Amino acid sequence: MLDPQDVTLERIASDSAPLLTNLLELYVHDLSAVFGVKVGADGRFGYDKLPLYWSHPTTHFAYLIRVRGCLGGFALVTRGSPATGDPLDLDLAEFFVLRSYRRSGVGRRAAVLLWDSLPAHWIVRVAEANRDGLCFWEETIQRFTHGAFGTTEYRGKHHIFRVFSFDSPASTAAV
Repeated sequence: MLDPQDVTLERIASDSAPLLTNLLELYVHDLSAVFGVKVGADGRFGYDKLPLYWSHPTTHFAYLIRVRGCLGGFALVTRGSPATGDPLDLDLAEFFVLRSYRRSGVGRRAAVLLWDSLPAHWIVRVAEANRDGLCFWEETIQRFTHGAFGTTEYRGKHHIFRVFSFDSPASTAAV
């Protein structure tokens, strides 16, 4: 059984870019079935926005998720969201848990650690086509907020997203 203390969240800097680049390949591969992303001629998916996390440290935040000290995934957060007009909203741009840790509580615990570490108004966008993601985020946000969240629809360039919005206080009880 997973002890909540087994999961940690670590803010990372540009020296971790190669590691995060590798994890992003796994993440984009997982989502390629939902988003129809094609692999490049070099055999990689790539993630063009990654340099922003090092060049704009006041608006872009990169975290590694660790499980008992081992890599478990990552979270990428931006200040400002494409789904809202508020430049102060925190947007969960990307969130990834390695398959070996899914359905173990790692993702839920990492999300709570993230929201507790950055109190703000949060936006979590999930593609309607990502059925597993929708179930996970709705349940996780429901538990975290005790039902105090809103949902709207956001039409992206190619996909429709469900947008969860809620406030994260300075601290919450463990979920």
